[in-house]
Amino acid sequence: MVLVIDIGNTNIVIGVFEGDYLIGNWRMLTKNERTSDEYGIFIHHLLKYNNLDTDKFENIIISSVVPNVMHSFTNAMIKYFNTKPLIVGPGIKTGISLKAENPKEVGADRICDAVAAYELYGGPVIVIDFGTATTYDVVNEKGEFIAAVTSPGIQISADALWTKAAKLPNIAIKKPPSILARNTVSSMQAGLIYGYIGQVEYIVKKIKDELNDQNMKVVATGGLGSIIMPETNVIDKYDTLLTLKGLKLIYEKNC
Repeated sequence: MVLVIDIGNTNIVIGVFEGDYLIGNWRMLTKNERTSDEYGIFIHHLLKYNNLDTDKFENIIISSVVPNVMHSFTNAMIKYFNTKPLIVGPGIKTGISLKAENPKEVGADRICDAVAAYELYGGPVIVIDFGTATTYDVVNEKGEFIAAVTSPGIQISADALWTKAAKLPNIAIKKPPSILARNTVSSMQAGLIYGYIGQVEYIVKKIKDELNDQNMKVVATGGLGSIIMPETNVIDKYDTLLTLKGLKLIYEKNC
């Protein structure tokens, strides 16, 4: 078995692969102040609770966009799993060539998404991740990461509305019955959801136009993508486990 972990700004996603099958996945909040013992005990007990033998893990691979937690988290894996984890970063084999001006700036989660989308669905491909930020990454037919777009995530946009405007409430992120809203909450939901649908469709169209390729696949992931996916026809595939699958593929290339 292989333990795969994606440390994001909002959540830490934990998955276990047995062979090619993801046999379980779980989430915990990302908190900078946790110690290595807190991380280690929680994850060790989580896996034991789900009847997984922690002695059978071949290795651990981690992608992270939160540098502050990595010292404690890495030590937790060493102390509680007796394994020094493989970290997605410079020098690791991915099968994707980063053509960014500064490859070190490309987030580990974006690399994992790009690897999985390209290997599982083929290229050229636009990979959209609806996370804390919404990211659009472009991988060409040669497996080269050639361009990226980053925008505020849906939750960030919602938070900005109610924290920066005194009379606007904190709202649930969901599509209202109609864009013709008749109250404050529905009007905010309409602006967020329909505005985001418009953003996705315009950015995808613009990328395809500039590359002169209208047949590029579009693969999406990220929890809030489930709200956007049914409302547009520009997304070809929605895969909630894309990042974890990318981690497993990268592990195989290195171990």
